Order: sequence, then structure tokens, then C-alpha cells
Amino acid sequence: MEIREILSRCDHTQLSVTATWEDIKTLIDDGIAYHTASVCIPPCYVGEAKRYAGGKVAVCTVIGFPNGYNSTAVKVFETKDAVMAGADEIDMVINIGDLKAKRFEKIADEIRAVKEACGGKVLKVIIETCLLTEEEKIAMCGIVTDAGADYIKTSTGFSKAGATREDVALFAKHVGKGVKIKAAGGISSIRDAEDFISLGADRLGTSRIVKIVKEEHLL
Repeated sequence: MEIREILSRCDHTQLSVTATWEDIKTLIDDGIAYHTASVCIPPCYVGEAKRYAGGKVAVCTVIGFPNGYNSTAVKVFETKDAVMAGADEIDMVINIGDLKAKRFEKIADEIRAVKEACGGKVLKVIIETCLLTEEEKIAMCGIVTDAGADYIKTSTGFSKAGATREDVALFAKHVGKGVKIKAAGGISSIRDAEDFISLGADRLGTSRIVKIVKEEHLL
């Protein structure tokens, strides 16, 4: 697979709690230089990032991150604030406790509320697959589809594990028409990226692919 094709599917990510504005600027510079799908950053930097990027790369941010147990009202406020600041894409974390309790309609209602708050911007729903049973993952494919989100996303990268090939293949089998897949967490090689894309991932959440391309002079 062409390196440029892989890069075009990467949400180039910096979500470390120690990330400084200088780190974010470097991320944006690399996102622009390597034509990534977006840069994914903490909400506090969205406004500055949007102005700095100047429309040369999409700005993505996270909502209810990383644990997902904020109230729906808080997630909606976070989303509206991020969109007002200039976010082009929103990655939200579900309430995993609600999923464990089979409160499926509550989860769907929350996704719908956040999607409405997006004002037409792309919404990706993080379900944290490493904490779920296969039954729960399949259920979330249906919920995300019915609630009208744009993507289902594997992981925050802040829990026990990240994306697996098996989970992306499972999503591809069960997600509804029009819903895309984002694999995130632990994508550490070009081979990983190629595998996830071949299994059905449209986006990759990763901080490492651009670094590999730079270090190995692949472009």
C-alpha cells in the first residue's frame, strides 16, 4: 500500500496529559507536511490549533475522554464548545457502565445528542473494545449505526489495550451501512496500518506512523 494512502487515513494524535502548545504545533506541522486526515488533540488547544493550522489540516478533538462517564449534558457542552472553537471532527467516549448494564437506549440517546451538538461535523464513537465482551461489541455496532454516528472507534489508547485485528474485522461484519471504522491504540508499524486498513478501517488513530515515515525517510 502506498505510504501516502496510509497517511491520508491517519488521525495524527497527541493526547498526552503533558502535551504543551509547542508539542501541538509540531503535530500540526507534521500533519500538514504529511497530509494526514486530521490532527487529534486535547480540547483545550482546539482554538489555537485551528488558527495555527489555517485550514491546511482538519482539527479533531476528544469528548468525555478517556473514561466516558461524564453526564450527557457535559458531553454535549464539551462538543458545542469544541465546535465553536473550530473542531472539524469529534471523538466521543461512551459510558461503558451503561453498556455493561445493557442501557442501550440511553447510550443511543447520548450519541444522538452529541451528534446534534456537532452541527454537521464528523462524529466518531469510542467504545473501548478491550473492556468489552464480543456480545457488547456487536451490540455497539448496532447502536452506533442506529444513532447516526459517522464512525465506530476501537479505543482511547488510555486503557488496557488498543485496537486489534479481530475487533476491526468484527466491526466490519456487524456495523451498518454508512458507518466507518477507526482503529486506534497501539498502531506501531506500517504493517499494522496496512493490516487494519485491509480489514476495513477507514481511519487510524496513531502518533507513530508519521514518526516512522520521518525517521525512515519513506517519502
